[in-house]
Amino acid sequence: MKLSGIKYLADQGVENIWKNKMMAFATFCVLLISLLLVGISALFYVNINSMIQGLGSQNEVVVLMDLGTTEEQNSAAEEAIKAIVNVDTVDFISKEEALERQRASVPKAERIFNDYIGDDASFMPDGFSVTVKDNDIIADTTEEIAAIAGVQSASSSPQISEFLHELRRVVYLIAGAIIIALAIVSMIIISNTTKASVFARREEIQIMKYVGATNAFIRMPFFVEGMVTGFLSGAGAFFITWAVYRSIYNVLQGQDMLMTTFGASSLIPFNEIRIVVLVAYLVAGALIGALGSVISTRKHIDV
Repeated sequence: MKLSGIKYLADQGVENIWKNKMMAFATFCVLLISLLLVGISALFYVNINSMIQGLGSQNEVVVLMDLGTTEEQNSAAEEAIKAIVNVDTVDFISKEEALERQRASVPKAERIFNDYIGDDASFMPDGFSVTVKDNDIIADTTEEIAAIAGVQSASSSPQISEFLHELRRVVYLIAGAIIIALAIVSMIIISNTTKASVFARREEIQIMKYVGATNAFIRMPFFVEGMVTGFLSGAGAFFITWAVYRSIYNVLQGQDMLMTTFGASSLIPFNEIRIVVLVAYLVAGALIGALGSVISTRKHIDV
């Protein structure tokens, strides 16, 4: 087919949207809602998973050094801890800082601290607070740290790690099932809507077939019409998602307790994923719209 012929059929496809405004609008709305359902569900899962990882990063390895270690020994131990692959951050906690933390954590015992301990922290060891990259293997990382020279003990909470791992698995299964179910329902609705749109013009298709038009010639305008409608639906879904996502994100940003307690500080800003979301919406909308229109013409082409 010549380029001029392709351009003519493409123009016909765009023109058909205007000629059949009501059916095109119905298809647009169905595609828009379907894309929103699946897209928002996917974003919800991504952020829940990020929050679980954020909670995992709060699970620290508490490292206590031997009593009386020198500054050089502490520095050597710190470098050895940082060299472990799964270690993310290492914060040194001096014996003086540890004493102040103990004093602050037990305010009712302030008199005991003042009368019997004072500012003498010589009985306490220096230590480190260590966070890890992968919370699932924090137990192995704790064992590696405990084996470093000068380390008296290294402790973490593997129960928290196991709970978060199980929680992530459950969320993955539930979110996956919801997204798949929504995708299937959306495809069925889109298919029926597209079939209704094509059915309304079945006589036009059959007349073109009877006068000798090829299948490709007949399908091309419907392909373009479906692709343009789907593309516009994807664009609309993106802007709605952007507005809703940013509104919820801004509200949560003002809830300090929620951000800290439930790991909401790990929510992904929309600016970091907007390109991926935009491309996904546009490609999915255009592809579903185009294929749905072409497939729905098959019954009426076979006359």
